[in-house]
Amino acid sequence: MAATPRFLTLADVAEVLNTSSAQVYALVRRGDLPAIKIGGRGQWRVEAQQLETFIEQMYAETKAFVEDHPFVEGESKASVTE
Repeated sequence: MAATPRFLTLADVAEVLNTSSAQVYALVRRGDLPAIKIGGRGQWRVEAQQLETFIEQMYAETKAFVEDHPFVEGESKASVTE
């Protein structure tokens, strides 16, 4: 079994997160997901450990959100999306 590479392309990260490369690029440009820019064409790379840290942080933020906004039986869809 091949080991995970140290650095991932934005497309690799998008595949891991099951989202688009454009969404990953936005995360990087906002500073939400640490990355480095390399080469003459400025290709972005995300360190695998940074991605794991980001995922853990998102779990923590989601847990806090759920605790602050408990699910209530019978809520309408309108109140859930607000």
